[in-house]
Amino acid sequence: MLIAFNKPMNVLSQFTSEGGWPALNGFGLPKGVYAAGRLDRDSEGMLLLTDNGKQQARIASPRAKMPKTYYALVEGVPGAEALEALRVGVTLKDGQTRPAHVAATDVPEWLWQRDPPVRFRKTVTDRWLRLTLTEGKNRQVRRMCAHVGLPVLRLIRWSIGPHDLTGLAPGAWREVTP
Repeated sequence: MLIAFNKPMNVLSQFTSEGGWPALNGFGLPKGVYAAGRLDRDSEGMLLLTDNGKQQARIASPRAKMPKTYYALVEGVPGAEALEALRVGVTLKDGQTRPAHVAATDVPEWLWQRDPPVRFRKTVTDRWLRLTLTEGKNRQVRRMCAHVGLPVLRLIRWSIGPHDLTGLAPGAWREVTP
């Protein structure tokens, strides 16, 4: 069984609550499934869950190079140099990142309201980026964007491999074909 779940902001990617944050056990997910990888508490979007250990390892393994696409609302205007650095890969404290597919984009048509909303500031410009990565270092998108001077204000994982969030509201899930 493979489940696509749209993880809301401030929900942990585990079945046990910690530090007062809600966990996956409050969303009516089938028994016996576990997250295949993680999505940070302060990030939203696609989380795959499975009851198959081999499938879980394959999805989460950096060796599988499964593409993951994110939409990041960044503070500032991404210039050509910053975008190229992300495309080539940047050096973080834990090593060089693989090249990423990156493009500035308009506000996604499917975007839902976030609770709490992103803080709006009249004097600071923000833009959306669409990034596709084939690895999953800890907080990688946030660290890559910060490295090129574009702090992330909101981060949504749109897809993992062939599975995306089309028609899936925050907190909702559906079974998908592996």
